[in-house]
Amino acid sequence: MRLSLSQNLRAEQRLIQSPQMIQAMQVLQYPLLELKDRIDQELQENVFLDIKEPDPSSEEVPPPEPEPQEEVPPDATFETLDEIEERTKDWKQRGRIGSGVDGDAKLEALANTPGHSESLTDHLMSQLALIDLSPEQREQVEIVILSLDRDGRLISSREELAEEADCSLEEIDEAIRLVQTLDPPGVGAADLEECLLLQLDMIEGEHELARRVIRDHLEDLSMNRIPRIAKKTGATIEEIKECVEFMRKHLHPHPGSQFGDIPNQVISPDIVVEEIDGRFEVRVERGGIPELQISSVYRKLLKESQPDPKVQEYLRKKIEAAKWFIDSIHQRQSTIQRIATAVVEKQSEFLRKGISHLKPLRMQDIADEVGVHISTVSRAISGKYIQTPQGIFDMKRFFSAGTRSESGEMVSQQAIKQRVKEIIEAEDRKRPLSDDAVVQILEKEGVKIARRTVTKYRKALGIPSSTQRREY
Repeated sequence: MRLSLSQNLRAEQRLIQSPQMIQAMQVLQYPLLELKDRIDQELQENVFLDIKEPDPSSEEVPPPEPEPQEEVPPDATFETLDEIEERTKDWKQRGRIGSGVDGDAKLEALANTPGHSESLTDHLMSQLALIDLSPEQREQVEIVILSLDRDGRLISSREELAEEADCSLEEIDEAIRLVQTLDPPGVGAADLEECLLLQLDMIEGEHELARRVIRDHLEDLSMNRIPRIAKKTGATIEEIKECVEFMRKHLHPHPGSQFGDIPNQVISPDIVVEEIDGRFEVRVERGGIPELQISSVYRKLLKESQPDPKVQEYLRKKIEAAKWFIDSIHQRQSTIQRIATAVVEKQSEFLRKGISHLKPLRMQDIADEVGVHISTVSRAISGKYIQTPQGIFDMKRFFSAGTRSESGEMVSQQAIKQRVKEIIEAEDRKRPLSDDAVVQILEKEGVKIARRTVTKYRKALGIPSSTQRREY
């Protein structure tokens, strides 16, 4: 066998994405809030970009003071250009980003940003600071607090905690008991049973039946086996129902869930739909996105760099990158506008009458109508929200497969889910409907689907089985 090198020519077609194309696709995919962050980042990194100031003649405010302009010598070099870029970045950072934490706090207040919720750890530590403990005890209790999960349960064993705190099991048990006296009731438990019993201990009265149900019948309770619990405890069904209602009202299986160190998320709709004179008008929100332009500093530089072709080429590349970014934003707005308009036209009945009138819709259908690739539609709706007369929805909500009814009409899966929910909500709780019964009701309405499909929809809606829904 001989190995040799050879050269061959062949013709082939390949799709090569330029950096500009990749940038345009990324900008299209950004939701409104992420696009703002990207623009801020680009303004810092690309000093050729600048925010277009509003026309002073159209507003009754004094015109803004101009930014410092650099005097560029005729024999400008790359070194002087780099220095100008660095100084311009400093101007933009001082003028647009603000100053430290105070500036961010003021900006959040002006933007009506939701406050940061207190974490469970912070809440417990603030109570610990008011308790008189020795340094060793305080360290042991802090280790226990830091070993709680988001529900307030211990994720480490006594032995592991004692080893980490370098103390005895008796000392770590004392630290755990101290944590269990803190607010909220139920924190520091090892499991659900202990968590509920700790809360029960803090409620006045004996509550012996509730204590027995928690200790011996939690599994039956989770499966709604009320008659079995009544038989094993010797209580009546009415007594067990009253006991369960008391537990639901006063006990919380996840006491730490009311705390969290993740701030509430704000939904800013990218598209707003309004009905005007019987027609739906679609508007793509700018949401404070500034108008961008090429900085006047660099327009002057380009003009004065005529004698030096290298400097002129350097500046031209910089300006082209800035232009591409501005064009990407304009193209994003235009593409989203066209796609949203096509979607609204298809789903106009849903916007007028509700989810039961949502039609089956594929991304390919919208792509064909607008004249773009299906991947463009996918990027345009990704993470975007639309404000409609029916409420604010994720754009993906408008796209779903369908089932053909007996009349030949296609019914959206979302509409079928909604109908399954309505059927179950209207049932007799003492005789809840099985999934087979729901299938029969849908068949009478002209929608034929399998029982396993109803089961899948019911679980997706978070609805328990008929056995668990039954009231005694």
